[in-house]
Amino acid sequence: MRPAASSSERGVALLTVLLLVAVLATLAAVVLDDIRFGIRRAANAQAVGQARWYALGAETLAAGQISQLVRASDRVTLDGGWHDRPFSFPVENGLIQSRITDGGACFNLNSVVQGAGDVLSRRETGVAQFNALLGALNFAPREAEMLGAALTDWIDSDGVRESGGAEDEAYLAGSPAYRTGGTLLAEVSELRAIRGFTPSVYARLRPYVCALPITDLSPINVNTLTPDKAVLITMLTQGEVSPELALRVIAARPAGGWSVTDFWAQPALAEHIPGDPSQLKAITRFFTLQTQVDYLDAEVVASGLFEVDSAGQVRLVARRWTYDE
Repeated sequence: MRPAASSSERGVALLTVLLLVAVLATLAAVVLDDIRFGIRRAANAQAVGQARWYALGAETLAAGQISQLVRASDRVTLDGGWHDRPFSFPVENGLIQSRITDGGACFNLNSVVQGAGDVLSRRETGVAQFNALLGALNFAPREAEMLGAALTDWIDSDGVRESGGAEDEAYLAGSPAYRTGGTLLAEVSELRAIRGFTPSVYARLRPYVCALPITDLSPINVNTLTPDKAVLITMLTQGEVSPELALRVIAARPAGGWSVTDFWAQPALAEHIPGDPSQLKAITRFFTLQTQVDYLDAEVVASGLFEVDSAGQVRLVARRWTYDE
């Protein structure tokens, strides 16, 4: 019987060895996959990191271009085709694409309040201009009033509800519950959290509004306004100048642009000068930059906001690693 037992033992040993080989082969495959994926993740991270450095380089180039633009003349116009023009910079294994636009050609949502820090209160002129913009975009007067009140309540620092607005108690009663911001908007997309700003309202407003890091009334450069932004003149004049008239005014802009005095001296506008005509500018204070970098298999997008101070110095005041919504 010994030979039979020995044959059986050899069969078991062989089966055990085969099982061990199978297990080791599986483990080796798993380990190799982890190594391969780890190398891939490291390569992707490196590519993304390099793409971000290229995006930061684009910011530096943009700051230099903006500095040259504002120093070239006492007016910033559309001459030279810089506005919203795509600039492409080939790099090894990739491409950088950037666009610079006038970042102040919009209604500053934060201008519905005045003050600084933790003390922010309603600014009547800002709210009136916001309502005028809504009217120019064919919002009903009552809806415009309620949206203006809701926006003011969201930003201001008091807990007193504006007529038609909403303070903390209205938002805490919802699901999910949350509170008002109580500070300046950092991004236009925050409007989505405010009562009354439905997706359709947001879509209609978005091309004409911005969230500048100041409470100043919107610093509009009339020399860079494009026809699609004509309603901003209606906003400035609190509805005194119709969008149709504003469009004709922009169409009559001289090649070298206007001075502020010459702009308001036009016969069509002479009777509609707002209380603070200096809100209109012949230069641009804020510029936006949109950048997309394609490097190897990585894609990085960024948006930046530049401010030009009174001394002509250009500084980056906001950066987002995404497109500005």
